[in-house]
Amino acid sequence: MSAVLDNLPLLLAGFGTSLALIFLSAAIALFLGVVLAGLRVSPIPLFRTLATGYVECLRNVPTAVVFFFALFALPQMGIRIGFFPAAVTALSVYYAAFFCEAVRSGINAVPTGQAEAARSIGLTFSRSLRFVILPQALRSVIPPLLNVFVALTKSSAIASAFGVAELLASTTALVSVESDAVIAVLLACCAFYLIITIPAGLLAERLEKKVAVAR
Repeated sequence: MSAVLDNLPLLLAGFGTSLALIFLSAAIALFLGVVLAGLRVSPIPLFRTLATGYVECLRNVPTAVVFFFALFALPQMGIRIGFFPAAVTALSVYYAAFFCEAVRSGINAVPTGQAEAARSIGLTFSRSLRFVILPQALRSVIPPLLNVFVALTKSSAIASAFGVAELLASTTALVSVESDAVIAVLLACCAFYLIITIPAGLLAERLEKKVAVAR
């Protein structure tokens, strides 16, 4: 335990980087997911096809492949960014597909009469989606959105293998120095991740019960 306490600033620095990576990626991925969900229910076939292709492709490849693409393929295309922005890009692009499906399930759960009523008062598809459908859909899918957030949090550890000094990278560096305290250091690393994932999981469970009662 002394190894953890003596090196707590290193772990906290890694934890801070992890928090920045997680929340920035989650915000971007959620925004992209909402846009993709709108495209997937769009009346324009081309938009539906493109969004569906994006979602199906990203959901069926490993996360590490997306990281490799962001870090090694983008420079080959003339796009050079740092390790942290590349990790944010990889997580955002990958989890946008999962956020999209969660939001789309909420859109499909909204009664069709809501969309018909919006059209009857002259709202376009985009305006009815923005002002009528999405506000109702997002409230009902908060629990699955939080579950996707938990998955993103766990996947953020992959960034340590690509040069991002986040929590797992700090833990690995500490283990190499404090080899006799591996268990304590790894337990501390797990504890930091649990600080994020357990409250999110509990919140998702509580909100799911509230939504079920409301229905």
